[in-house]
Amino acid sequence: MTTEPRSPGLLDRENIVARPGYNRWLVPPCALAIHLCIGMAYGFSVFWLPLSRAIGISDPVVCKDMTLIQALTSTSCDWRVSDLVWTYSIFFVVLGTAAALWGGWLERVGPRRAGVVAACCWCGGIALGALGVSLHQLWILWLGTGLLGGIGLGIGYITPVSTLIKWFPDRRGMATGMAIMGFGGGAMIGSPLADLLMRHFASASDVGVWQCFLVLALVYAVFMLAGAFGFRVPPEHWAPAGWEGPREERTAISRHNVHLRDAHKTPQFWLIWGVLLLNVSASIGIIGVASPMLQEVFGGRLIDKPATLFTAFSPADKIAAAAVGAGFVGIISLFNIGGRFLWATSSDRLGRQLTFGVMTAFGALLYGFVAPALIGGSIGLFILTFCICASMYGGGFSTVPAYLADLFGTRFVGAIHGRILTAWSTAGVLGPFIVTTIRDSRIAAGVPRDQVYQPIYWTLAALLVVAFILNLLIRPVDARFHMPEDAPPTASDAAAPAAARPQIAMRRDTGRIALLAWAAVCIPIAWGIYETAAKAAVLLK
Repeated sequence: MTTEPRSPGLLDRENIVARPGYNRWLVPPCALAIHLCIGMAYGFSVFWLPLSRAIGISDPVVCKDMTLIQALTSTSCDWRVSDLVWTYSIFFVVLGTAAALWGGWLERVGPRRAGVVAACCWCGGIALGALGVSLHQLWILWLGTGLLGGIGLGIGYITPVSTLIKWFPDRRGMATGMAIMGFGGGAMIGSPLADLLMRHFASASDVGVWQCFLVLALVYAVFMLAGAFGFRVPPEHWAPAGWEGPREERTAISRHNVHLRDAHKTPQFWLIWGVLLLNVSASIGIIGVASPMLQEVFGGRLIDKPATLFTAFSPADKIAAAAVGAGFVGIISLFNIGGRFLWATSSDRLGRQLTFGVMTAFGALLYGFVAPALIGGSIGLFILTFCICASMYGGGFSTVPAYLADLFGTRFVGAIHGRILTAWSTAGVLGPFIVTTIRDSRIAAGVPRDQVYQPIYWTLAALLVVAFILNLLIRPVDARFHMPEDAPPTASDAAAPAAARPQIAMRRDTGRIALLAWAAVCIPIAWGIYETAAKAAVLLK
């Protein structure tokens, strides 16, 4: 008995192979549509204060001695901010885990199916979180927004990156920089949008959070599904017209693939894992305390009261200084986003290893010598120092996928990248632990607030020195890990010699659809930049 072969379904990889003449510049806006949505994970702190008075509305209903376990199911006590922040922690722990677990599945099924699953998990998680807020059940918020949303984060993070690398083998850094820039910019758009929505839905009996969650879930679903259905994969053996293949002698790009099952057996995998861990740890903790750091280091100089120490601030002084601190955070976010594109794009010319060498060495210099020297000095130079550090923090994220493609080939780069992201999850715990532990211990010891941070800067500089050394040790993957030459290649696989790959010319005209797609993502980005710049303008007053 014979069965008819099944025709490809709407979500199957076979159904999204691009036809000759497809414009590859349609892929970046699809990637941005997904990353701009899931990037809101960075902006969820905008919900913590409203949720901490969801019952009391104007003032929190505080229940003394309430444990975290009791907070999970309590309907009569307002949640503490410390209870809510666990949602944020769950996000990024699950992100790394999900990316590692489902990276291989992504490579098999293709970006459309993976993008749809990411949209369902991320948006469904936010919608389930809305139910938890409405019922005032913290465990539902954790389970929905934290766990289910975190799975959507992990799958949604690696899907666009893997796809863009295959479409842009000639500009890998630029391609990954575009996508991951979107992830950094998600909060820049989502946070002010959430603030507008909460103020619109707020009433005398409701803080407006669950309604805001539902609107965001709907808006994000539209954008993410549009991005997922817009994805195409290149035809087999495709290469950009006129591209002659990677120049190994200049950029150390391998012409060979390494199988997913062998990648973690190579020293290169663990060296990059360590470099990413240390680079992220060195910045994520200090970015988390950026606003209080600026206020504590410069005190009354921020508000034209040079003789006033931070500990002597009046309530009005604290409000004014907090506004300056918020502007500092806004500028850092802009440099973080810009650095994701600029450093990754620069790596196309410099090479990935040199780019990481510059970032880690320069970062160690800024943390180890420049930042401590500027305490009590120029506020502008101090701010610029940490903005540059933030750009290299973002640049590390966006350059790593291209680094992996250079070393391991493009065939399993999405899955390998997913496993590398466990370094991010680890850094999300390690970096803040280092910074807060040193800060709290020095404050408890009675150290003046403006002198609290020097040991933190030196510690972070030491982390980057180690990262610099690890990066120097990276060499091309040993030939014994290369896949056999007769293994089935993937679309746009740069591992094959240029002469062996037919080069199908793709249209370079943007076209009406491309213009609409780029407008759909660029208009929200422009609005987010405007809102962030408006908040940061307080530093210029």
